[in-house]
Amino acid sequence: MKTKMLCALVLMGLISAPVYAINAKYRQQLEHSGCTQVSEAQGCDIHKSKEENAKAGFGSTEGAVKQTTSSSYAGNWIAMSNDGATVAKINIDANNKVMVDGQVVKAKKTDGALQFKKGTVLFTIQGDRRVKGEDVWMDTDAGTQGKIISK
Repeated sequence: MKTKMLCALVLMGLISAPVYAINAKYRQQLEHSGCTQVSEAQGCDIHKSKEENAKAGFGSTEGAVKQTTSSSYAGNWIAMSNDGATVAKINIDANNKVMVDGQVVKAKKTDGALQFKKGTVLFTIQGDRRVKGEDVWMDTDAGTQGKIISK
Protein backbone atom coordinates (compact mmCIF):
# COMPACT_ATOMS: atom_id res chain seq x y z
CA MET A 1 0.00 0.00 0.00
CA LYS A 2 2.79 2.44 0.93
CA THR A 3 4.67 1.51 -2.25
CA LYS A 4 1.65 2.30 -4.42
CA MET A 5 1.13 5.60 -2.63
CA LEU A 6 4.81 6.54 -3.03
CA CYS A 7 4.74 5.63 -6.76
CA ALA A 8 1.59 7.72 -7.24
CA LEU A 9 3.19 10.75 -5.53
CA VAL A 10 6.37 10.46 -7.59
CA LEU A 11 4.33 10.14 -10.78
CA MET A 12 2.23 13.19 -9.87
CA GLY A 13 5.40 15.16 -9.17
CA LEU A 14 6.84 14.31 -12.57
CA ILE A 15 3.65 15.14 -14.40
CA SER A 16 3.22 18.51 -12.72
CA ALA A 17 6.85 19.63 -13.32
CA PRO A 18 7.12 22.52 -15.79
CA VAL A 19 8.20 21.63 -19.32
CA TYR A 20 10.11 24.06 -21.51
CA ALA A 21 10.30 23.86 -25.29
CA ILE A 22 14.00 24.72 -25.53
CA ASN A 23 16.79 25.01 -23.01
CA ALA A 24 19.18 27.93 -22.59
CA LYS A 25 22.08 26.29 -24.47
CA TYR A 26 19.89 25.45 -27.48
CA ARG A 27 18.48 29.01 -27.50
CA GLN A 28 22.05 30.40 -27.56
CA GLN A 29 22.94 28.09 -30.45
CA LEU A 30 19.91 29.33 -32.39
CA GLU A 31 20.83 32.97 -31.75
CA HIS A 32 24.49 32.44 -32.69
CA SER A 33 23.63 30.55 -35.89
CA GLY A 34 20.76 32.77 -37.01
CA CYS A 35 18.57 29.67 -37.31
CA THR A 36 15.05 29.14 -36.08
CA GLN A 37 13.55 25.82 -35.08
CA VAL A 38 11.79 25.71 -38.44
CA SER A 39 14.87 26.61 -40.51
CA GLU A 40 16.93 24.08 -38.55
CA ALA A 41 14.49 21.38 -39.66
CA GLN A 42 15.05 22.60 -43.24
CA GLY A 43 18.84 22.25 -42.98
CA CYS A 44 20.12 25.32 -41.15
CA ASP A 45 23.13 24.22 -39.05
CA ILE A 46 23.04 25.51 -35.46
CA HIS A 47 26.76 24.71 -35.12
CA LYS A 48 27.71 27.28 -37.78
CA SER A 49 27.75 31.09 -37.62
CA LYS A 50 25.05 33.41 -39.00
CA GLU A 51 27.31 34.30 -41.92
CA GLU A 52 27.93 30.66 -42.85
CA ASN A 53 24.23 29.87 -42.69
CA ALA A 54 23.38 32.98 -44.73
CA LYS A 55 25.77 31.80 -47.46
CA ALA A 56 23.91 28.47 -47.43
CA GLY A 57 20.64 30.36 -47.97
CA PHE A 58 19.32 30.56 -44.41
CA GLY A 59 18.67 34.02 -42.97
CA SER A 60 20.50 37.19 -43.87
CA THR A 61 23.89 38.64 -43.02
CA GLU A 62 22.35 42.11 -42.86
CA GLY A 63 20.49 43.53 -39.88
CA ALA A 64 16.83 43.39 -39.02
CA VAL A 65 16.22 46.78 -40.65
CA LYS A 66 16.67 45.19 -44.06
CA GLN A 67 14.21 42.44 -43.20
CA THR A 68 11.49 44.83 -42.04
CA THR A 69 11.71 47.09 -45.09
CA SER A 70 11.60 44.37 -47.74
CA SER A 71 8.42 42.52 -48.51
CA SER A 72 7.69 39.32 -50.39
CA TYR A 73 4.39 40.93 -51.41
CA ALA A 74 6.02 43.94 -53.08
CA GLY A 75 5.46 44.44 -56.77
CA ASN A 76 2.79 44.88 -59.39
CA TRP A 77 -0.03 42.36 -59.62
CA ILE A 78 -3.03 41.81 -61.86
CA ALA A 79 -6.27 40.22 -60.66
CA MET A 80 -7.74 38.32 -63.60
CA SER A 81 -11.10 36.72 -64.26
CA ASN A 82 -11.38 33.18 -65.60
CA ASP A 83 -11.91 34.54 -69.12
CA GLY A 84 -8.68 36.59 -68.93
CA ALA A 85 -10.17 40.04 -68.27
CA THR A 86 -8.39 42.34 -65.83
CA VAL A 87 -10.40 42.77 -62.63
CA ALA A 88 -7.92 45.03 -60.83
CA LYS A 89 -4.37 46.34 -61.00
CA ILE A 90 -2.56 46.04 -57.68
CA ASN A 91 0.64 47.72 -56.52
CA ILE A 92 2.31 46.81 -53.22
CA ASP A 93 5.39 48.69 -52.03
CA ALA A 94 8.21 47.42 -49.78
CA ASN A 95 6.30 48.50 -46.66
CA ASN A 96 3.14 46.62 -47.72
CA LYS A 97 1.25 49.78 -48.69
CA VAL A 98 -1.39 48.51 -51.10
CA MET A 99 -2.97 50.38 -53.99
CA VAL A 100 -5.82 48.82 -56.00
CA ASP A 101 -6.57 50.63 -59.25
CA GLY A 102 -4.76 53.70 -57.92
CA GLN A 103 -6.61 53.81 -54.56
CA VAL A 104 -4.89 53.07 -51.26
CA VAL A 105 -6.59 50.25 -49.33
CA LYS A 106 -5.93 48.85 -45.87
CA ALA A 107 -4.17 45.49 -45.79
CA LYS A 108 -3.54 42.98 -43.05
CA LYS A 109 -1.29 39.96 -42.73
CA THR A 110 -3.11 36.80 -41.85
CA ASP A 111 -1.80 33.24 -41.82
CA GLY A 112 1.18 33.99 -44.05
CA ALA A 113 -0.82 36.02 -46.56
CA LEU A 114 -1.59 39.66 -47.19
CA GLN A 115 -5.33 40.33 -47.43
CA PHE A 116 -7.07 43.51 -48.50
CA LYS A 117 -10.47 44.46 -49.75
CA LYS A 118 -11.83 46.94 -52.25
CA GLY A 119 -15.61 47.10 -52.32
CA THR A 120 -16.91 43.55 -52.22
CA VAL A 121 -13.73 42.03 -53.64
CA LEU A 122 -11.33 40.32 -51.19
CA PHE A 123 -7.75 39.88 -52.44
CA THR A 124 -5.29 37.38 -50.93
CA ILE A 125 -1.59 37.24 -51.82
CA GLN A 126 0.63 34.59 -50.24
CA GLY A 127 3.89 35.69 -48.64
CA ASP A 128 5.74 32.48 -49.49
CA ARG A 129 6.46 32.84 -53.20
CA ARG A 130 7.10 29.08 -53.47
CA VAL A 131 3.36 28.51 -52.93
CA LYS A 132 1.68 28.53 -56.33
CA GLY A 133 -1.99 29.06 -57.19
CA GLU A 134 -3.02 30.65 -53.88
CA ASP A 135 -2.88 34.30 -54.94
CA VAL A 136 -6.59 34.78 -55.49
CA TRP A 137 -9.47 37.26 -55.41
CA MET A 138 -13.11 36.66 -54.59
CA ASP A 139 -16.13 38.90 -55.07
CA THR A 140 -18.33 38.10 -52.08
CA ASP A 141 -21.35 39.83 -53.63
CA ALA A 142 -21.28 38.28 -57.11
CA GLY A 143 -19.80 34.96 -55.99
CA THR A 144 -17.01 35.12 -58.60
CA GLN A 145 -13.34 34.49 -58.10
CA GLY A 146 -10.08 34.30 -60.00
CA LYS A 147 -6.33 34.32 -59.80
CA ILE A 148 -3.84 37.09 -59.15
CA ILE A 149 -0.63 37.05 -61.16
CA SER A 150 2.62 38.91 -60.72
CA LYS A 151 3.33 41.41 -63.45
